[in-house]
Amino acid sequence: MGFQPVNLDIMNKRLKYFAGISILGIALISTVFHYPVYIADALTLEILPDYDIRISVWRILFEPIIGIMLFFNRSIFALTEIQYVLVWLFAIFIGYIIYRIIVTKDAQAKKKLIISQIVNLPIAVGLLFTFFLLIIFIPLPNNTIINNSSNSVLVTTHTHSQYSHDGLISQKGLWKWHKRNGFDAFFITDHNNHDKTLDFVNAQRNNEFPMEPLVMCGEEFSGSNHLSLLGLKRKFNTKGYSDAMAIDSTRANQGAVIANHWFDGENNSMEFYRNLGVDGFEIENTALEKTYDRKIYIKIKDYCESNKLIMNGGLDFHGYGNVCSLWNAFDIPGWHKLDSNSKEEAILNIIRTRDQDKLKVLLYKDRSYYEKNNLFIRPVFTVFNYFRTLNTYQVISWAFWILLVTSIYMKISGKTELMKKIDPDRIVPIKGIIGAIFMLVLSFVYYNQATFLTGTDNDVYKEYSTLLFYVGLVFLFYSAIVAWLRIFRSSK
Repeated sequence: MGFQPVNLDIMNKRLKYFAGISILGIALISTVFHYPVYIADALTLEILPDYDIRISVWRILFEPIIGIMLFFNRSIFALTEIQYVLVWLFAIFIGYIIYRIIVTKDAQAKKKLIISQIVNLPIAVGLLFTFFLLIIFIPLPNNTIINNSSNSVLVTTHTHSQYSHDGLISQKGLWKWHKRNGFDAFFITDHNNHDKTLDFVNAQRNNEFPMEPLVMCGEEFSGSNHLSLLGLKRKFNTKGYSDAMAIDSTRANQGAVIANHWFDGENNSMEFYRNLGVDGFEIENTALEKTYDRKIYIKIKDYCESNKLIMNGGLDFHGYGNVCSLWNAFDIPGWHKLDSNSKEEAILNIIRTRDQDKLKVLLYKDRSYYEKNNLFIRPVFTVFNYFRTLNTYQVISWAFWILLVTSIYMKISGKTELMKKIDPDRIVPIKGIIGAIFMLVLSFVYYNQATFLTGTDNDVYKEYSTLLFYVGLVFLFYSAIVAWLRIFRSSK
């Protein structure tokens, strides 16, 4: 449906009211119902004053876009909740179409509107898919931690590179990611192999790239349960190993063993893994859909405390999914004076001796815990909770963008020819073309990585590259045809 003239005075007055009410509402929610963002101890749930939050300048500048995407990305059940967000957005779009059809009285105009919006539906679906890709697969400028403590060292014990079958990040990219997120050291624990990790560790020890954060070698062994084998010093092939053999080989390396996301299947009892000789269990895991049910959390916590096993947190980062919201803080005085081998040994010694007093699991807290019930309506609460966490600068960013968009629209709304050119029916297919190009670019990036990794177990690069290529190509073809019909052909 083309541009329709309206009463500009009435429209501008409504826009001013809407902008004012929106800014006032955001300010009230962020103050009256404010929820302070903080770092908490996962075992005691206490606020830890030695740690603070750093908010990216880029996020503040583009808060209405980046901020809300990051908040949804950090949801407790992010993958399911983001999918429900897309359903809600699609439902709102359909509701808006129905409203426009109802208020359009002219029969001919109503018919054109219905046809126009039916044509828009595939583009709307494509744009929602693009939005999903941005949240899950693109590294946004995340809030991170500021470590003001005197002796704590921030470490990851569970993370994956592209040498895992399901990893989407290079080893160097993983190193940069940990540096951005405030880590002092991290283990790479690729699935069922550690050859490439050991090569990367040796490259750092040979000063081929900076020593901070420190890279350490591990492996996630997939036996009856996933086990993190930490501190590996030599290459060995765990294919065909039993749980006991994998643990014994790690001990021969003077390493340590953690049972990862034990809740995921519960194939054997915690007693079974304790008897095998694991040093402890993950008490938190922040990978997509790996969040612990609180009953299982309490079960693990009680068992570990009763049996003197250590508890740690697993980021389980694969290069996509949730942004960083978990750190393991090891108490190691004089960290910066130690050499690389001594640093690794200090970390491993705390795990092997199961000294929980020297290991805290830090959680980024910006919402209360909730169960996996009624997730379909959770996006409504998530939006409200997002506004609760805003600080003054973020509220100012919202106000700035609301006023800017409102001001620009009011200035151009009286220019009929310009409004015809930026009519939504013309803009929608342009957005579709941009979204399609984004998919195709991402597809080619993944294709290049899949080619580089030929001969490895990694299959996600190839799968995602193929999917994005065909979806992006169809999306581009469809959007281009609609753009041609609405913009170029109609102007002749």
